Amino acid sequence: MGVATPAMAQKPNSNEPVSIEADRMKADDQKQIAEFEGRVVLTQGSFQLRADKLTVRKDGSGFQHGTAIGQPATFRQKREGTDEWITGEAARIEYDGRLEQVELFDSARVARDNDEVRGNYISYDTRAQVFRVQGGKELTVAPGREDRVRAVIQPRGSSTTKGKSAAPLLLAPTPGLEARGK
Repeated sequence: MGVATPAMAQKPNSNEPVSIEADRMKADDQKQIAEFEGRVVLTQGSFQLRADKLTVRKDGSGFQHGTAIGQPATFRQKREGTDEWITGEAARIEYDGRLEQVELFDSARVARDNDEVRGNYISYDTRAQVFRVQGGKELTVAPGREDRVRAVIQPRGSSTTKGKSAAPLLLAPTPGLEARGK
């Protein structure tokens, strides 16, 4: 059973082999589901995902969907055409291969170099390269969890960004986002 990269990969990564290490694996070829548990490390090209559990399934159209769970689940990915890295973490990370969308749930954080956004929910459209971040006001937030979006964006031309020509992270509100995945 093939396994897709559950994150925002550089285009060349999609042609590279996927390597997965875990303490345990269970695959059901009939249902097109593979489950990996215990210190899971998925690597494809410059992309790396770490989680306690990773479930990957292929839908009837051949698109792959993945769910990574951890304390936290994390990923690291080199941005295409730059020397920058995107990192992220959340209690749960979901990837939809059909929509090419990544969603991070519960104490979510995504960073690019010194820029960072945090929220209870982060959605990333890999085609449009647009982030949507939601605090907890419209979502069910566990006690003690942050209910506001927080962002740190370095000024252009600062000593931490001089010489870099990467496109900025695009942040947008998520109108009408309802409690999802809870």
